[in-house]
Amino acid sequence: MEDFLYFFSFQDASIAFVVLGITLLGIGSAFVGTFSFLDNKALLGDAISHAILPGICLGFMLAGEKNPFFIVGGAIASGGLATYLTSWLKDNTKLSEDSIIAVVLSVFFGIGIVFLTIIQKSGNPEMAGLNQFIFGNAIGIVERDLWIYGGLSIGIIGVLVFMLKEFQILVFNPDFGKALGLPMHHIRLVFNILIILAVVIGIQAIGVVLMAALLITPGAAARFWTDRLKTLLILAAVFAIISGIFGTYISYTLPQMPTGPWVVVILSFIALLSFLFAPKKGILFRFYHRKKYIDKTQRDHVLKSIYKAEELGKPALSLEELTHIYPHQKQAIKNSIKELEKEGQLFINQNLIKLTKPGKMEAKRIVRLHRLWELYLNEYMNIAPDHVHESAEKLEHLLTPELEALLETRLNFPRLDPHQETIPRDHDDI
Repeated sequence: MEDFLYFFSFQDASIAFVVLGITLLGIGSAFVGTFSFLDNKALLGDAISHAILPGICLGFMLAGEKNPFFIVGGAIASGGLATYLTSWLKDNTKLSEDSIIAVVLSVFFGIGIVFLTIIQKSGNPEMAGLNQFIFGNAIGIVERDLWIYGGLSIGIIGVLVFMLKEFQILVFNPDFGKALGLPMHHIRLVFNILIILAVVIGIQAIGVVLMAALLITPGAAARFWTDRLKTLLILAAVFAIISGIFGTYISYTLPQMPTGPWVVVILSFIALLSFLFAPKKGILFRFYHRKKYIDKTQRDHVLKSIYKAEELGKPALSLEELTHIYPHQKQAIKNSIKELEKEGQLFINQNLIKLTKPGKMEAKRIVRLHRLWELYLNEYMNIAPDHVHESAEKLEHLLTPELEALLETRLNFPRLDPHQETIPRDHDDI
């Protein structure tokens, strides 16, 4: 608890630098990564993050020390070369994009490991901590690093905000942009440069291996919560900041722990929560509403079956007769009968199931919607009467009162459906 309070009180200037740096990094990476995710270019960020390792090593070799200007310059050059090669191979070969990215990633990362091995065997005393660029160490950020990486982050955020509309067109409809006369090739070039810069600013804190996770996961997790781009960007930035700060805190309390893996673990946990619990798109939410819809459909079938029996002069059905109509849904039928009895829509007397007045009104509505839709398909879509039942069977549970009123008006309040069966109204008696 003492470490927690000390870390988040920011009494230590070095901790404040780290938190500010990781916050700017999180916002910049999340913004770029969200557009990359929406543009289906997630693998490109992964390729660039691995491809900058040779540049880092070359920058160190040229400077003879961990000079951030040389390291950032080398990383940008290496990432730019990898991006250019990916684009050139895509335009000039028949290889698929994922194959090209896999090749570029492997080759550049392999070269980087060779350079790193050479540096380790060179005996240069300044090489201590160079391997932290592999998995990241946010605690190692000092004031000079903050000025460089923080400045690049602010630059990325500024360009993205300034060119938000252009990037929206690039991601969602580049052909429309071309039709408007926008220089889509140059916009794509700017976007690729931003991806490279976003990866480069994360090498100190997150590392080259796991930087792709900080790019893509926040946007992917935020996508479960919203369909609006601005909200998506804000949520992605929040998720990235939370994971970055708490990953750094764990690295602070456990000095032997690299920052990158913990940032990814926390991000993965946020993504898992989003996947499970997000409204509308979360798997548990969808499971609940699907089950609710299936239960409603089953109850509607029970009411409709009893009503149709009444139309044929049979005022009630037994449980055996109902389960005979739906032989593969016996337990579901029993559950639906219990629920409908609790709701007061039917009652059971001596094993015979009969509709109450509210139940009959609801059953009429279901049958009416079914037969109205059958008639609409027959008259307006020219579908034969013997082909309309299946569609009506599905849509009778979804049609709203507004659509019902529209169908009634469009069909001029018909009395019979295509099978010459009566379309029931609330004031009708069987």
